Amino acid sequence: MKLRKVTRRSRSRPPYRERRSVPALEPRDSRQIALLAAQAGLDKKASGVEIVDVSGKIDYADYLVLMTGQSDRHVAAIAQSVDELLAKNGHDAISVEGLPKASWVLIDFVDVVVHVFLEEARSLYDLDGLWMDARRVPVPEVGAAPDARRDAGSGDS
Repeated sequence: MKLRKVTRRSRSRPPYRERRSVPALEPRDSRQIALLAAQAGLDKKASGVEIVDVSGKIDYADYLVLMTGQSDRHVAAIAQSVDELLAKNGHDAISVEGLPKASWVLIDFVDVVVHVFLEEARSLYDLDGLWMDARRVPVPEVGAAPDARRDAGSGDS
């Protein structure tokens, strides 16, 4: 009786960044997501709302949206509002980190990363200072919906 050699194929997993296939967005689309996230925060009375354009400076996002809540419950409510508004507009978060403690909640929308802080955490990590040389995107007034036509024609992308 002749035995044959059996070789097994490797079932190695690809690195983490390759596991999830997420289509890349146009810069204009990323900007619109950032504006929607800022609007959701403002609707829940977040303070210190900033949109930081980090495109070309880092490889994991084009925009960072920073905002502050007054308590852990307020931070959680802001984060939930951001997640829900963007989901309604067809942009599901791939990750939400920091709940239920909610001193710093990070919501990852691939090319846009939203950070909702308590004041102490925002001061401690100082992302505003870290990206002080990055361009800021004007945040719309409370109650004003982001205008896609204006953003698309602005040439800032």
